Amino acid sequence: MKSKQDREISKPFDFILFIVVLILLGMGITMVLSASSPMSLSTTSSSYTYVSKQAIAAVLGIIVMLIISKIDYKILSRFYKIIWIVSIVGLAAVMIPGIGVTVKGATRWIKFPVFGTIQPSEITKLGLIIFFAAYLTKHRNELKKLWKGFFKPILFFLAPPIFIILVIQSHLSASVLIILTISVMMLMAGCKVSHFAIFGGAGVTIGSIGLYVLAKYFGIGAYRLKRITAFLDPWADPLDTGWQIIQGLYAIGSGGLFGVGLGNSRQKYLYISEPHNDYIFAVLAEELGFIGCIVVILLFAIFIWRGIIISMKAPDMFGSLLACGITALIGFQAIINIAVVTSSMPVTGISLPFFSYGGTSLIILLASVRCSSQYFKTNK
Repeated sequence: MKSKQDREISKPFDFILFIVVLILLGMGITMVLSASSPMSLSTTSSSYTYVSKQAIAAVLGIIVMLIISKIDYKILSRFYKIIWIVSIVGLAAVMIPGIGVTVKGATRWIKFPVFGTIQPSEITKLGLIIFFAAYLTKHRNELKKLWKGFFKPILFFLAPPIFIILVIQSHLSASVLIILTISVMMLMAGCKVSHFAIFGGAGVTIGSIGLYVLAKYFGIGAYRLKRITAFLDPWADPLDTGWQIIQGLYAIGSGGLFGVGLGNSRQKYLYISEPHNDYIFAVLAEELGFIGCIVVILLFAIFIWRGIIISMKAPDMFGSLLACGITALIGFQAIINIAVVTSSMPVTGISLPFFSYGGTSLIILLASVRCSSQYFKTNK
């Protein structure tokens, strides 16, 4: 007869998490339709171009979820080295002429048959979470040591993809997001807090100074300094660097308590640049108001809560770290995006999970959630 623990662990999925994801997905597609329609009409002669692609990605993501639900997540731990290699190859592929795609000066996409363009960094986020969940599990006895538990995984396995994303793809926000996520996983696995406080803090300080020197004196990544100055005083340059911040705040302020009504945003009419992407939360705030914003924030809070519960109840360390990493990734991403839109921190290129337009990101998000929410029976 099954024990209570076995019955709990053998649940097919977390029902609360599943419902929250469906609500976020539904709201996200609705907001993409509303936010993207003016730009879509002006560039493609159809108001439904972007939302159609997002809906297709959502369907594909759900199909992937169903497929993953039939696969034991523990199998992933057997191929963690291959997953890391594939992640590196995918990131480096953007440098291959004819394959890499450059948009607005950034080469972060690759052409892919049938699916068009995909962003390898989105796949890498999940790939690194799987790799580190397996690596930390297999090396659990070494995690308290300075070299084997701190420097080795960071220098040999985290630094290479970060270098490609930061230097070659010039994607600082994705690099920061990945570093934050892996750091949480390492701490939860048992790495010493003192190692992160001393050496991690020193690394962040040196890296920040290095980025500042490169931007200030060599012009490399100079736009990042402009974003910081725009954050401090957007009205100093309201028609250029401060434009997006100002227009986003106009949208949020116009929403009031209950919003101007779904579909009635004025700022999405080519005032906010690409309102269906990073600043979609501003359109949501204008149309659904403070109440709508609180609902979305609460949904993400519930998502994080359920992710923590799943991580705590996972039958093994690999499953626990997998759930922890995916929860941290989506949680950090949502917090940073909302902070940027509300002008609580400088502008970054981080999208809002389940809301911002992007097929690759949506499919990976849905696959990640299903992968992290599986329960399997404990070994007898």
